[in-house]
Amino acid sequence: MRRIHIVCEGQTEEMFVKELLYPPFLSKGLCMVPVLIGKPGHKGGNFRFERLLADVRNRLLGDPTAFCTTFFDFYGLPNNFPGKQAAADKARSQVKAQIVCDAMVAKLTRKLGDDAMHRFIPYIQMYEFEALLFSDPDGLAKGVECPELSDGFNKIRNLFDSPESINDSPRTAPSKRISSKVLDYEKPIYGSLAALEIGLPVMRQECPLFDAWLIRLEGLADEGETA
Repeated sequence: MRRIHIVCEGQTEEMFVKELLYPPFLSKGLCMVPVLIGKPGHKGGNFRFERLLADVRNRLLGDPTAFCTTFFDFYGLPNNFPGKQAAADKARSQVKAQIVCDAMVAKLTRKLGDDAMHRFIPYIQMYEFEALLFSDPDGLAKGVECPELSDGFNKIRNLFDSPESINDSPRTAPSKRISSKVLDYEKPIYGSLAALEIGLPVMRQECPLFDAWLIRLEGLADEGETA
């Protein structure tokens, strides 16, 4: 059984890993181990590079047979995070994600070395977790217990070529679009309920960057078989 430590930005991402990723990956011989960024008891958020470095170091050096990946939002990254400013003026979400991932890996490699970092797989959710929920606007509306919002969510989704392209401004980020319609929207609760309602296959079909991340993680099972 190969372990994959997933450094999560917050409780919603942690619950998502436990509820939607853990079961199917376990059947492939991959054990997902979600961990909130920062010290034990920390609730996530405040995704500073120094915190990420400490967590990645602990996971890679403390568990030398395991892999480590990340699950956090581009929208919430501080401006001084590696690659964030360089990515800001790029139009395509795929390009932005790649710039930040490359810069993050480069800086982590300078701190931890190549030997450990070959077991690190970077991932950034574009533009935030709630984008995944727009993979199925009807399921999103049902999951937040507001089925009457289905048409409104569908209109938002239809403005973009992919849920991962829903932009990251303070007023129009995916979570802001949801909370503007669901006044009591609580991310850990409603986000998880909506994700369960939508299901992983639909998210993978609609969100190519998210799917590519999972494909790369699934490939670790094959590597384990041939090792």
